[in-house]
Amino acid sequence: MAFRAGLRPLTPTPGASGTFGLGCAPIGNLFQAVAESDADATVAAALGRGIRFFDTAPHYGAGASEARLGRALAGVERDTVAIATKVGRRVVDAAGESVPSGAIGVDTVGDLSRDGVLRSLEGSLARLGTDRVDLLYLHDPLDVDEALAHAMPALAELRAQGVVRAIGVGMVWPDPMTRFVREADVDVVMIAGRTTLLDHRGEAELLPEAARRGVGVIAAGVFNSGILADPVAAPYFDYREAPPDLRGRARRLAAICDARGVPLRHVAARYPLRLPAVEAVVVGARTSAEVDDFAAAEHVEIPDDLWRELEELEGLEHLAEAGRA
Repeated sequence: MAFRAGLRPLTPTPGASGTFGLGCAPIGNLFQAVAESDADATVAAALGRGIRFFDTAPHYGAGASEARLGRALAGVERDTVAIATKVGRRVVDAAGESVPSGAIGVDTVGDLSRDGVLRSLEGSLARLGTDRVDLLYLHDPLDVDEALAHAMPALAELRAQGVVRAIGVGMVWPDPMTRFVREADVDVVMIAGRTTLLDHRGEAELLPEAARRGVGVIAAGVFNSGILADPVAAPYFDYREAPPDLRGRARRLAAICDARGVPLRHVAARYPLRLPAVEAVVVGARTSAEVDDFAAAEHVEIPDDLWRELEELEGLEHLAEAGRA
C-alpha cells in the first residue's frame, strides 16, 4: 500500500517514501523538551531519508510542533512535501484565553464549532508558514454527534474551497471513528495505537468498514508508547507502565524477531501495512537518529517465516490471513 494520490506531494521526489511519514508530536516537546536545533535536525533527517509526509497538530506543544515544522520546511519547495494538521482544539494561554492567531500557547481546549475549525486552521497556517495543508483531521473529538453536526461540515467546506486537499479524523478509539467512516464524507482516518502487534481493536470493525467505503487508513502509535520499540528499556503502553502480561507478550515478540535478526521495532512499524485499508504509517521521532532508524524499517527484509511465527503467538492468529489480504 501507499499514500493515496490526494495525500502525496504535488511534485514527486525520486526515492521518496510512499508509505512512511514523520509524526511531529515529539518535536512539540511531548514528554520532554526538545531544543529548536534538534527539532530542525529531526525534520532535516526525515527529508534526507525520503520522508515527504509530515503530521502535526495545534495540540502538540500548544502550537510549538507546527511552528517548528514550518520553520524547518521554510526552505523546501512546498509542492515537494505533504503536510497534515488537525482542528478541533483551541490553543490557549496560561489564563485559558485563546492566543492570537498563529501564536504558541501553553495548552489546548476542545472546540468543535464551525468558527473554531476555521480559526484553528488559520492559526495553523500562520505557524506552518503556508497557505494550505494537504490533509486536515478532526482531532480526537469527544462528542461525535456535535462533531458530525458542526465540525465535519466545516472541514468539507474547506476541502471544496481547495484550502485543504483531503479531510479526515484522527483518534485513538476505533468505535467512534467507525461512525465517522459511516456518517461523514471523509477521505482518510488516522487510528493511533489500535492496529499494532499488541492491540488489534481497530481491526475488527474499523478497517473492514473503511475498506468497504474506500476510506484510507493511516496507522500511528505503532509502538504503543514505547513497548514495541523496546519492551525492556521502554515498557510503556498507552503512555503508562505496561502491565506484566503485556510486557511478557512484548518480550516474546522481541525474542521471535531477534532470532530472525530483525528488530521488533522494525516489524512493529511494518505490521499495519499488512492490514486491509491501511495505506501508510506515521512514526513519531524526537531525534535524527530515531528518524534514521524508522526509515530503515521501510526497506528491511522481514521473512515470511517470521510473520508465521508471530501468528502462532497467542492473540496473533490473524496475521497470516492479514498478510495474504
